[in-house]
Amino acid sequence: MKKTIITLAASLSIASVAVAQDWDKIEIKTTKVADDLYMLEGEGGNLGVSIGEDGVFLIDDQYAPLTEKIVAAIRKLSNDKIHFVFNTHYHGDHTGGNENLGKMGIDIVAHDDVYKRLKESDTAKEGLPIITFNDMLTFHLNGMDIKTRHYRSAHTDGDSIVYFEGKNVIHMADIMFNEAYPYVDVDGGGSWKGVLIAVKDTLNQIDDQTKIIPGHGPLTDKAGLKIYYDVLMDIDSILRPLAEKGLPLDQVKKMAPLKKYDADYGNGFMNPDTFLSIVYMDIYNHINR
Repeated sequence: MKKTIITLAASLSIASVAVAQDWDKIEIKTTKVADDLYMLEGEGGNLGVSIGEDGVFLIDDQYAPLTEKIVAAIRKLSNDKIHFVFNTHYHGDHTGGNENLGKMGIDIVAHDDVYKRLKESDTAKEGLPIITFNDMLTFHLNGMDIKTRHYRSAHTDGDSIVYFEGKNVIHMADIMFNEAYPYVDVDGGGSWKGVLIAVKDTLNQIDDQTKIIPGHGPLTDKAGLKIYYDVLMDIDSILRPLAEKGLPLDQVKKMAPLKKYDADYGNGFMNPDTFLSIVYMDIYNHINR
């Protein structure tokens, strides 16, 4: 069987989500995670907000039409300046508000590959990160060290996990889709294997009291991440032998190999058919390249 690539254009479009929304109906929900640390939910990736004496540190910014609502929600927590917005990766449901925030004089920070992809997509200058890094970065803000770690090929090629040291809280961004099938953006440099590695690595660095802000889905903890990891590993154990046998995707789809998970995990951003197509072909292509 010839190598097959499931392209983003053929499978789904993140941008189409934005087009279909009635932004007036979307509300920003705020959840306290720890003292002076919050998770915000709206439409798109979950946001992280740290407040304190040095100002506001914001993780991601969803879509442009939601900027005013997001800023208003933050203002209910703090009237201090939003000092930084940190982009965990390049997708529009996490960076769509960049230009608005950049025009407000807020400094945007991200991994080198996030900058590269945003620039290649003709993002306005105001929406581009002005500070980038290539591996790890630390912000010394609000009485703690906020550390970021890059994973080379997981959800995309520019993913970062953020550790709020002293708070025992992390923001995993789209490396974790809690209670849903994850999206592996192969065209964007991501890989199924990389997601498994990043999740396992994170499990080894946190404890039972760690609170986790996922990229999508409800707030969770190490036990929730362990369930997520076990599901991903079971999926891998189901699909990998099929790929090793060289079975074509159409045949695998007819077998419905992930049926036991579809009802619980297939109602999020990734529907079962698209998830199976992307993950199976990524495994297949890595075995047969």
